[in-house]
Amino acid sequence: MAHESFEDEEVAAVLNRDFVSIKVDREERPDVDAVYMAACQLFTGSGGWPLTVIMTPEQKPFWAGTYLPKTAAYGRMGLLELLSVIKQLWDTERETLLSKGNEIAEHLGKAKSDTAYEPDWEIILQGVHQFEWMYDSRWGGFGRAPKFPTPHNLMLLLQFSLLERDAKAQQMAEYTLRQMYKGGIFDHLGGGFSRYSTDEKWLVPHFEKMLYDNALLALAYLDAYKTTGNPFYRMVIQRVFNYVLRELTDAEGCFYSGQDADSDGVEGKFYVFSKQEILQVLGETDGKLFGDWYGVTKEGNFEGKNILNLLENPRYEETPSSLTEPAAKLYDYRLHRTHLHKDDKVLTSWNALMIAAFARAARLLDAPEYGQHAQKAHRFLQKSLKDGKDLRLRWREGEAAIDGQLDDYAFYAYAMLEMYQIAFDIEYLQEAVQMCERMLYHFWDEEQGGFFLYSRESEQLISRPKETYDGAIPSGNSVAADVLVRLSKLTGEVKWQEIAHRQLRFLAGDIQDYPAGHSMALLAISKAVYPSRELVCVTSEENAPAELVKFLAENPVLNLTVLVKTSKNQELLKQTALFTADYPIPESGTAYYLCENGACMPPVYELAPLYEKLVR
Repeated sequence: MAHESFEDEEVAAVLNRDFVSIKVDREERPDVDAVYMAACQLFTGSGGWPLTVIMTPEQKPFWAGTYLPKTAAYGRMGLLELLSVIKQLWDTERETLLSKGNEIAEHLGKAKSDTAYEPDWEIILQGVHQFEWMYDSRWGGFGRAPKFPTPHNLMLLLQFSLLERDAKAQQMAEYTLRQMYKGGIFDHLGGGFSRYSTDEKWLVPHFEKMLYDNALLALAYLDAYKTTGNPFYRMVIQRVFNYVLRELTDAEGCFYSGQDADSDGVEGKFYVFSKQEILQVLGETDGKLFGDWYGVTKEGNFEGKNILNLLENPRYEETPSSLTEPAAKLYDYRLHRTHLHKDDKVLTSWNALMIAAFARAARLLDAPEYGQHAQKAHRFLQKSLKDGKDLRLRWREGEAAIDGQLDDYAFYAYAMLEMYQIAFDIEYLQEAVQMCERMLYHFWDEEQGGFFLYSRESEQLISRPKETYDGAIPSGNSVAADVLVRLSKLTGEVKWQEIAHRQLRFLAGDIQDYPAGHSMALLAISKAVYPSRELVCVTSEENAPAELVKFLAENPVLNLTVLVKTSKNQELLKQTALFTADYPIPESGTAYYLCENGACMPPVYELAPLYEKLVR
């Protein structure tokens, strides 16, 4: 629509004569997108992008829809025809349009009556059963094409498989992760995943690559590695990170938003090859070996060209070393063959997700270099996207802009909790608490629970929604719930326990009809309804004991919260988790206190005696 209409002289003339045209980047203004997408759904019963809305100067919409061709075609109204009709109605029947706008605005502005519901195990089980019903046993994933990765669905299934020893849940998650890697949705030459697959078998992607997808997928593959210890998942994670560091990372350490699907106006042109082209670049011998491995044919699998894939390759887990040099050569050729546009804006929420992924990888893969990348990106956010105590939503070319919204605060706090777990540096835990304090101030609904999407101090739109659906990106409400549950256990503060419970009750009430659409919320609920354990490590050393860090990296311990009190951090830790003042630091060595469901064992002075109780 951008190319067909908004870059067209004829359309521009009509728009400039009769309308005030406003183009909104939904990544920069998710609040505007959410409000008017809800309006579109009222008008049409569905939504989607590009979203087209016509409204009064008071922001009240009286027409909304999605894609429109320039002129009428195949029974679909054209944009020029619509603009002509609207102009005529505005001149002759303006009161009718104003009335419609008022009606929609009133409907959107009505406060939804949020029904709280006590979260329990049954709602998690219901969500898992819904995934079983939607599961595609042939190709992996859920439902029909187009298929989105939605990594938090897989994270939920992996968590459930460990909690319930459910082999089916693990099999669904693992098979989907493997099929996505084998398909064309994964870039086998440059690494990283595209947004979604247009077909059922993950072969033909929408070639756009986004930072958030790769962050969330890294987290999902990390969970699979933690669950199984299979080095295949480690390899995929490394290839995702290599892509992000090579192509989406700024010199200052922050992460760009993504790369477009189009090159020279053609979707996928950057990524696909003819068989003859590969042979010309690599030579007959290497070209044939490479083509045979990645399913290259003369006919191609996408508009006469080839999307590299491993769907028919039974040896997909380990690429032969003989293909390393040809792959590098073809990658370099691809870079110079055509240009790929990069979206170089830096979004706080998406950067926080990638920081969380790098932090978790540093811990689980024993890869300190990933922790360094997380720290560098974190320092950038602190310097460039923090405004006093508060956050800004985006940065580009030296300018930070737009008040931070719920996702920014919730995802940032989530990242800080992951950073804390690398080496138990108390400053990250403190910053998570500070973010949650500001999140409460800006977004919390004291009357009914839940968090609004944008702040009470921001520009006020015609409605103030609370989003809970976990789509391609988890909702801010779901991530906030996960953070609050973890924070309540880390700090022991009654305040956070009460708010976490209210948030979970709000979510449980909101997701009853379709739990599978709220997998991140179910992950948060699982942390609350399943038995939990708290481990307090008190040491005379200045840092966390190496045996503890090693044990946590190598063992998938469920619902375990770990605090480390040292001679160095004890005063700061006391400010954040007051209860730790009652745990004395030994004159030498380390003491471990393990508590379960509020009951604590006597301290032990080595971790080994607790192995059996922790890993079960």
